Amino acid sequence: MFRKRGPKMTDDQHKPTDSTEAAAKTVTEDGLDVPDTETDNMAEDAETAFPGMDGLDEGMLGQVQEMMAKLERADELEKENADLKGRLARLATDFDSYRRRTQEDVNAAQGQGVSKAAEALMPVYDDMDRAVTMGAADPAKLIPGMQAVQGKILGVFGSLGLEATGKEGEAFDPQWHEALQVVPGDEDDVIVQVYQLGFRMGDRLVRPARVVVSRKG
Repeated sequence: MFRKRGPKMTDDQHKPTDSTEAAAKTVTEDGLDVPDTETDNMAEDAETAFPGMDGLDEGMLGQVQEMMAKLERADELEKENADLKGRLARLATDFDSYRRRTQEDVNAAQGQGVSKAAEALMPVYDDMDRAVTMGAADPAKLIPGMQAVQGKILGVFGSLGLEATGKEGEAFDPQWHEALQVVPGDEDDVIVQVYQLGFRMGDRLVRPARVVVSRKG
């Protein structure tokens, strides 16, 4: 006798349903059933970020994780920004203190320089005072006394680094001299008269000499 067979199952009926796949577990080589932890963690992250949205697929879960990473990066950038602002404020305070100390040092140096210059000129004043006193009694002695004072002043200027320029017979140099007048002469560009002596300090002009210059006619 032949047994009556039931209806033949199609290929679709052999395939597991979606619910069966969702409930499936990973089987290791030792035969142990292990839950799919990666999917569970993604779901937990999504549930934490968006409570109640536990039906997200893997693509949406990836977008959520990416958004969470960007939010964490934004927090880090905000902390870095606050740290930079604090450092900038401290730097500005330090620079202001440095500028104030530097200005105080400059003022002290200027005051010390003025004091030294005045101290160097005091003997010149004493000589000038004696020359005027002697000239009042004997005018013939006044001119030699004033010439001596001039020489001492030039010596003081030399000790301060100043060099006189613009003497008679010197070649005219527009870098150091200012020509007030040009007169006929035997040579070109020679100083023949000095109205005001000039001074230089190294390569820096302190005051130009005002002179009369010759020009061959």
